[in-house]
Amino acid sequence: MARAAIKGRGAVNALTGLAAATPLLVLLAAIGVRVGLLPMGIGYDLLTLKLAWILSFVGAAAGVLAVILALRNLRALGLVALAGLIMGVGALGVFVWQKGRLAAGPVENVSTNLTDIPGFGDRRADRPAGLGPAVGVEACPGAVPVMSQVAPQNAAWALQEVGFNLGRVGVARADGSRRTTWFGAGFDAVIRIRPGRTDIRVAARDGRPRGGEACRLVTEISAALRGID
Repeated sequence: MARAAIKGRGAVNALTGLAAATPLLVLLAAIGVRVGLLPMGIGYDLLTLKLAWILSFVGAAAGVLAVILALRNLRALGLVALAGLIMGVGALGVFVWQKGRLAAGPVENVSTNLTDIPGFGDRRADRPAGLGPAVGVEACPGAVPVMSQVAPQNAAWALQEVGFNLGRVGVARADGSRRTTWFGAGFDAVIRIRPGRTDIRVAARDGRPRGGEACRLVTEISAALRGID
């Protein structure tokens, strides 16, 4: 009985380790990109969206198998097997959810004015290679302009409130940039201030889908500015 228990423990531990491989790979890939050891094409496109996606199916199966093997001795193996199940099935579930989110999100180039789109000037190209044309309120309901001439300090405050690092702030505009927590994807924002109207634009620095991150940021900036008395 003791020998069987030892053998079962080894198999369950191995399967749990396999189930943990997917989140571990994603974590290491994200850290590698953030600190500059890996380019985005390797850390995000290859290791995460392709390799970790495939590995998540293996990890989910390993988690289920670990639970099945642990049924022989739940007292000794149950917690380890449960951890493997949570990591394996959880990682697959997160991948399925994230891939659906990436597919459903609007292009990461959102402007509150599509007739006269605010430009980024010499800060960066208005439309880098791979980035789709700007979309507006039809694709992103929160991308609404502020129908007043906001004060530059309020524009700067709104950018900082949403997590942007300030660039230039002047009478007619304010701009800034930020990076996402995971993988450090870059986004730029510009607030263009004119008499009777203030427009906002947020765009990613590449053409990768990010699940509507630009839309979320434009929406939050617009809401912050419109909420100022």
